[in-house]
Amino acid sequence: MTTTFAVVVTCYNYRDFVAEAVDSALAQTRPPKQVIVVDDGSKDGSQDLLRERYGNDPRVTLQICENGGQLVAFQRGLAATDADVVCFLDADDRWGPGYLSKLGAVYDARADIGFIHSDIALFGNEIRIKGEGPSPIDHGYTALATYALAHWYGSPTSALSLRLTDARTCLNVPIEMSRSWRLCADAVLVHASSLMGVRKLYLPTGEVGYRIHGNNGWWSQRSHEARYRNQIGSRSLIEYFANIAGLCPRSLASAKLEFRTKPTPSRAEARRYATIAMMGPEPLWRRLEDALSILIGRRR
Repeated sequence: MTTTFAVVVTCYNYRDFVAEAVDSALAQTRPPKQVIVVDDGSKDGSQDLLRERYGNDPRVTLQICENGGQLVAFQRGLAATDADVVCFLDADDRWGPGYLSKLGAVYDARADIGFIHSDIALFGNEIRIKGEGPSPIDHGYTALATYALAHWYGSPTSALSLRLTDARTCLNVPIEMSRSWRLCADAVLVHASSLMGVRKLYLPTGEVGYRIHGNNGWWSQRSHEARYRNQIGSRSLIEYFANIAGLCPRSLASAKLEFRTKPTPSRAEARRYATIAMMGPEPLWRRLEDALSILIGRRR
């Protein structure tokens, strides 16, 4: 099966960058079926630029909208999507031409994978690579690690892709939650997909450029207050989707089984799941048995 791709580009006041992002999606060696550009109420001339540059381009669907925040922009773009897999691209980022080809090779071959995330190459005010290493990692299933520890199995927006059915599930949230995630809405995609039982894979593509500029150097500049608000918001999000998925403290007794869905878990992953096993409601001897089984099994 040949996987088809839709690309959702979201823009808010990024006139200086958005054309480079859209052009990078159009220049893929494996062309996307759709490129959907959602302008979220920009006031800097982005809308005029988009209309002038892409208004007559049949490959591009333009959505010029009132400002609703990043999560609402995701939802609007997804509503127009008609492809097997949806990829998200921030308007200030860019892709190398082989990105969709590399994703497609995995999605074509593995129907069990519903979520792929990539490494990112920082450029602009900072230059370095961020990722989980040079080799692919099959994360298996990650619901319990997300529920118990809020562990992040993902990447920033421009390095995320999901099968369409999974993306629809993740973005089917009430309007109140949409208002809460006007920024950093990639957390919704990352945490919701884990909690809803989507199998995940990390694929280092070397194709995602993440631009660092004055408006977005978030991991080095975020305040304690912002981190606190984000943690509270993440926990609320996790509880919302955990309730839908039927997860509860008793689910932690299955930590050993979830761990076994990972073909080559790292030491850190084994320690993480041993911790989860110890958090469950089972008798202490059973929790210790499961935790040791996880740690010993990883060494085999």
